[in-house]
Amino acid sequence: MTATPKHRIVVGLSGGVDSAVTAHLLKAMGHEVVGIFMKNWEDDDDSEYCSSNIDFVDAAAVADVLGIEIEHVNFAAEYKDRVFAEFLREYQAGRTPNPDVLCNAEIKFKAFLDHAMRLGAEKIATGHYARVRQNASSGRFELLKGLDPAKDQSYFLHRLNQAQLSKTLFPVGELHKTEVRRIAEAIGLPNARKKDSTGICFIGERPFRDFLNRYIQKEPGAIRDDKGRALGRHQGLSFYTLGQRQGLGIGGVKEKGAQRGAGDHAPWFVARKELDTNTLRVVQGHDHPWLLSHTLQAADASWVAGEPPAPGVLAAKTRYRQQDAACAVTQAAGTDFALQFPGAQWAVTPGQSAVLYDGEVCLGGGVIAACR
Repeated sequence: MTATPKHRIVVGLSGGVDSAVTAHLLKAMGHEVVGIFMKNWEDDDDSEYCSSNIDFVDAAAVADVLGIEIEHVNFAAEYKDRVFAEFLREYQAGRTPNPDVLCNAEIKFKAFLDHAMRLGAEKIATGHYARVRQNASSGRFELLKGLDPAKDQSYFLHRLNQAQLSKTLFPVGELHKTEVRRIAEAIGLPNARKKDSTGICFIGERPFRDFLNRYIQKEPGAIRDDKGRALGRHQGLSFYTLGQRQGLGIGGVKEKGAQRGAGDHAPWFVARKELDTNTLRVVQGHDHPWLLSHTLQAADASWVAGEPPAPGVLAAKTRYRQQDAACAVTQAAGTDFALQFPGAQWAVTPGQSAVLYDGEVCLGGGVIAACR
């Protein structure tokens, strides 16, 4: 980390162990640390699925143990305008957005950063598993993968720019998760063994389709396979994503007069969403050609360096939990770019992010618009 002692650093305390250890590490280095708990959702605070009240209690308990101040700040209005409205627009258009990417760019490193600066902060810090480095030759700030490959979150941070990175610290990005929990236990943090949060922040652990039902009208239609055969009815294209296997409500299909074989019971996967006819296309088999892509086009790109990478060989992720895939940048101009993959990519999904890497350096990325 590049920060020098006695900086005033505002830490986003979420109630989880990662941000708690972040605050501890910075305070141990001699910084003046202030905690802020961000409340980003308030439509159903009292439901069994919304943990924000519990999380604030945990964050306050951590602040008490560490001996730092904590402020509760409500960003729900900004979140609804900048993140949730876009989330709904994308689903209604048949795409599958990633709201965590937008939340980082618009809330955690914009609204939160602005608030921290008003408090006199020189830096902000969060518990993300990533790293920031200033390039000695260019002077530019680089976003690096976290050292724990199983926890790296640079994919979700790829829209951060130079101004944001210059003010940001990610202390736990230098550690493995096991070490973070060990530190938390050693200093007696009350949330040392707290389970990591999963899923989209405003949905929590609730069934996803139940949540969307509250905001998006159902438009049922036909489920058809790659041969055009009708297999059943879907609840609305917005409720399905490419590569989805569960919750389709269909069984096997047997050709008239054909002998029953292993293919009759092969699993079905969502392969296409045809908005013009409101048809959900499904195929059998994980490696069906409809599920494989060698090229993609992306839009609304954001580059960490402020400019796109030159055409050439890099690596990319088209979803968070995947290994880097070798690719060639065949075109990158303005906010659009195209990638070509020597190896087929599975279930590339419009609306998700395609993020580019040069080794451990995250270059940025954009929103997948089309693939083939």
